[in-house]
Amino acid sequence: MDDRGNTTLIRESSITFQTFKAIFTLMRHVENKAESLVTRPHFQILDGLRGIAALGIVIFHFMEWIYDPSANFIGHGFLAVDFFFCLSGFVIGYAYDSRIKIIGIKEFFKSRLIRLQPMVVLGSVLGLIAFLLDPFATYQFLYSTGRIFIIFLCSLFVIPFPVMQERSFNLFGLNAPAWSLFWEYVANIFYAFVFCRINRRFLWILLIAAAITLVYISQKEGNLLGGWNGATFWDGGVRIGYSFTAGLLIYRYNLIIKNKIGFIGLGILLSLALLMPHFSFNGMAEASVVIIYFPFLVSLGAGSTASPRMIPVCKFAGDISYPLYMTHYAFIWMFGNYFTAYHPPLKTLCFIVISGVIVIVLFAWLVMKYIDIPLRKYLTRKRLREAKQN
Repeated sequence: MDDRGNTTLIRESSITFQTFKAIFTLMRHVENKAESLVTRPHFQILDGLRGIAALGIVIFHFMEWIYDPSANFIGHGFLAVDFFFCLSGFVIGYAYDSRIKIIGIKEFFKSRLIRLQPMVVLGSVLGLIAFLLDPFATYQFLYSTGRIFIIFLCSLFVIPFPVMQERSFNLFGLNAPAWSLFWEYVANIFYAFVFCRINRRFLWILLIAAAITLVYISQKEGNLLGGWNGATFWDGGVRIGYSFTAGLLIYRYNLIIKNKIGFIGLGILLSLALLMPHFSFNGMAEASVVIIYFPFLVSLGAGSTASPRMIPVCKFAGDISYPLYMTHYAFIWMFGNYFTAYHPPLKTLCFIVISGVIVIVLFAWLVMKYIDIPLRKYLTRKRLREAKQN
């Protein structure tokens, strides 16, 4: 064979090798992407603490109808939302910092939608049903069908629409807790396009600015309760701006404090913040809890290990926390309207609140078992199949 034949053979072999290499690389990329879509292991105690926080919010929402904040035994229950935000920043960093470049922004948002949106939809549907069928309210007849439809659509798509005067201009009149989900989505958008790309030093700038603003709001208003209605809309942005960033920095600096406190001990520490009484310096106390105490709890929770007996408890609490948070307020609206109309005696209220909390938890368990978990598993399996096929 002459030199030209040898050259042609070498060139063809080289092309074939490059082709196989490209195919192998592509297959490996697809395999890595599919593997990266699988959820990372959870921090069991943090899951359990999330459940305690959700239960605290449910009790707080009952009690705030009955007592002024200063007389409410769980008057700081609303701060559990700030704990959620801090926990979210830590978990998002842990789950996606190392793999968002592999799966891409599109798959990141798919993951977040699968995790968050089903309960947003269900909470909106429950809120609509409760609004239309509430036997203790009459103001629903003041709204036209078209108006109700727009309010419902905004709730479904997490678009703030504070127009219901009878409900204190909540950002989401049908399902009040969705205000925090709106800011959660905003934080996720910032994470995907900004936070996952920038140096930690820039996050410190944001953290310090948000902390200063939190202190200002707490001193000006006397509390950090804002964010849920039109008048305090931007307070919600400041609350998640600080807490989400703090959680993210805890992960990125590995500020995990190894300890043997365990779930029960950390659950008590979290509960103390929610049960904290009101002080003359209440605003500063709340700011201190959000700025210092909650990040400290997240660090402790990430560094502690659940005992074998507590592992199923933590898992259950974590699994039920989100359905509980997103489905309870339809019941709260009806309770609030009943309380306003009849002002029942304390003995009756005790029975209603205790029974109501039990019923709401049982309902959330049914939602978790038969809707939330099965639906998320189905959507996740479908994604994995599509990723492997593509």
